[in-house]
Amino acid sequence: MAIENFDVQPLFATPHMRADIGHAISDEQVQFIKDLPMVKNVDNYISEDLYIFKLPELKSISVAIQEALDIYSQAVLGIEQRLVVTQSWSLMNPKGIGMPAHAHSNSIVSGSLYYTDLPDPVARVVFNRNIMYQRIQLNPLKERQNLYNTPANVMVPKSKEVILFPSDLNHLIEANESDEPRYAIAFNSFVKGKIGDYRDACELYL
Repeated sequence: MAIENFDVQPLFATPHMRADIGHAISDEQVQFIKDLPMVKNVDNYISEDLYIFKLPELKSISVAIQEALDIYSQAVLGIEQRLVVTQSWSLMNPKGIGMPAHAHSNSIVSGSLYYTDLPDPVARVVFNRNIMYQRIQLNPLKERQNLYNTPANVMVPKSKEVILFPSDLNHLIEANESDEPRYAIAFNSFVKGKIGDYRDACELYL
């Protein structure tokens, strides 16, 4: 007898959050970030300073990022601890350059801020559900891909937008096909406050 009725439900979901913080970014700050000293980083360029949100010139941006992290920790993670930025750095991808697949160590939630105009065509962010080498790889047929089996999700970033996502989520940046450079800021965060439980002998203050 053939199965006529079945139901498929998600057990877990991987969240991400997008927020427009254009109100916190001035033209002067955009130019300030672009003028930060940079060094070669594999193929692209990264700021010498890896704590740029601590710079007083970027105060309004760091405040907006903190607000976004507060929303994520409360509305998405549902935790009482606060997420705070650890390191933060600016990036520049010249023509033909992207970023290979990677994740962020020693961080809980990471983010990308597109603080200025994005070149056309926009190099997309590709999130991969797999975080390591797949010993057995069963790729779904393209026409049968869905929320449960898709190997990757593609996101088109927008100017003045911040994207937050779990730090262990593997992601890559497509090659910049424009003649104009692609600018962004990346950052990590960690919890601040008490985690664990006193009676379970696993209490820890951060």
